[in-house]
Amino acid sequence: MSEHRDGFGYSATSEPVLRLEGITRKYSSGSGFLNVLSGVDIQVDAGEFVGLIGPSGSGKSTLLHAAGLLEKPDGGKVWIDGQECLSLKDGGRTAVRRNAIGFVYQFHHLLPEFSALDNVAMPLRIAGEGKHYARQEAERLLVLMGLADRLMHQPSQLSGGEQQRVAIARALVNRPRILLADEPTGNLDPNTSAAVFQSLFDLVRIERVAALVATHNHDLQSYMDRVLVMHEGKAITQNKSV
Repeated sequence: MSEHRDGFGYSATSEPVLRLEGITRKYSSGSGFLNVLSGVDIQVDAGEFVGLIGPSGSGKSTLLHAAGLLEKPDGGKVWIDGQECLSLKDGGRTAVRRNAIGFVYQFHHLLPEFSALDNVAMPLRIAGEGKHYARQEAERLLVLMGLADRLMHQPSQLSGGEQQRVAIARALVNRPRILLADEPTGNLDPNTSAAVFQSLFDLVRIERVAALVATHNHDLQSYMDRVLVMHEGKAITQNKSV
């Protein structure tokens, strides 16, 4: 397998950044079991923006939780940068989540008492980086997200779209290999949603992060390199022209 070191200090291989093999998940219900995921296979390469489309209840969030090592599936394997992760112990999975995975949710979950700058710098500070470097990286990403004049604003002083841009910058400040986003603009009006999604797309390209983005908004498909549709527990490739 070919391998090289890139400018960010991690090892990049010819493997997909994220590879899911045969992921299954079922939940007990009053009438027995509900099969939510029925053998899902997905791979996402560095810099690739892949959409996961489907209505509520189709398994999008369950699949993202499995891919992000937040919830262990009933079966299958999760590979991140060529490493099979479900066989790791709790500490190993925690390290992968911290170092290789960024998460964005529908609600921003920003810390209200901190500025935008310090909200974004927080993951780096938790990882042990110095305050100067953490703030420098946070400012770089916030500027890229169009928030150069909002660095010292607290979340309550920001619009909904601005808050979500801060959350996206925070998810990428640790320079993860894969970004997992669950309805990242689902709480925004259509115009704001399109603007924030464009910013997310641009930042993924700039940072060369692999991105798997779940949404029920079919209007956002034009941003995607590939579109996967959740149907009967499977992720099916869809022609974007459909």
